[in-house]
Amino acid sequence: MNDLIQKLVEAYGPSGFEDGMRALIRPEVEPYADDVSVDALGNLIVHKQGDGSGLKVMIAAHMDEIGLMVTHITKEGFLRFTNIGGVRPHGLWGSRVQFADGRIGLISSDRITDRSKIHGLDKHFIDVGATSAEDCPVEVGAAVGFARPFHANGKFLTAKSMDDRIGCVIAIEALKRLQNTPHDVYFVFSVQEEVGVRGALTAANALDPDVGLALDVTLTGDVPEAHPMSVSLGKGAAIKVKDSGMIAHAGLVKLMRQRAEEAGITHQLEVLDGGSTDARSIQIANGGAAAGCISIPCRYVHSQSETVHADDVEASIQLLVEILANPIEL
Repeated sequence: MNDLIQKLVEAYGPSGFEDGMRALIRPEVEPYADDVSVDALGNLIVHKQGDGSGLKVMIAAHMDEIGLMVTHITKEGFLRFTNIGGVRPHGLWGSRVQFADGRIGLISSDRITDRSKIHGLDKHFIDVGATSAEDCPVEVGAAVGFARPFHANGKFLTAKSMDDRIGCVIAIEALKRLQNTPHDVYFVFSVQEEVGVRGALTAANALDPDVGLALDVTLTGDVPEAHPMSVSLGKGAAIKVKDSGMIAHAGLVKLMRQRAEEAGITHQLEVLDGGSTDARSIQIANGGAAAGCISIPCRYVHSQSETVHADDVEASIQLLVEILANPIEL
């Protein structure tokens, strides 16, 4: 599975520019799908037909990642930029970034005299080796992703875009393992989650599912001076109860816990103070849906070294398969 993880996490795909990600995922899922389509916004929708006795279920994992966009080119050829999604300035200095054509740039910042402070995004720039605005090979509006290789330190897996390529991996692996299902299942590899869960909302409005599950990372409380939180790496799939954007359907939370316990799948409960997922969009689309989330514990979210645990990834795959292979009674 690490080969698939590496392929997806190292790929370029900031929000709004997910074409390359879709091209990577599509051949992975087509052999196991009854139908594959792409909607107007760019969501990849993979349909696995059930036996007709179940519900319409939407599974959402977002393909996009946080990134940057060029706003201005200085006369010396340096690129000023803005954010795409939740980019933190304190992690930028010295970073390498990648453009859609594979070009690599380096981030630095204006001179700062007080090293206890951090410049905002507007005081950073990207160096692509240009000497003037006229010979700069990059245009205003170019999207930028971060460039950082995948690293496996035993079962600790680190990459720049575990959020949410690891959710995509879980969806792909679950689809491969799901032999039979009573449900009409739509695996949605969604776009533009990092800028407002837009792709999932479009897909949920079109599909109008009875039940929706997001697959996404969550924070942990297991590092020094972390905000108190009962989620840790290596302790299993996290079943979301609440985050700042939604309260998960109580019946679905109960069912997920029941399936995990019956199958002996290691799991934990998640209450997240900040942030939300595609599940929020699914929950409120059209007339509403019973929505929840299988969360993957992740350290250093929205950094270039997001870290998950292989056992939690496997537990999340197993839990999703158990949910989809059996009746969903809420």
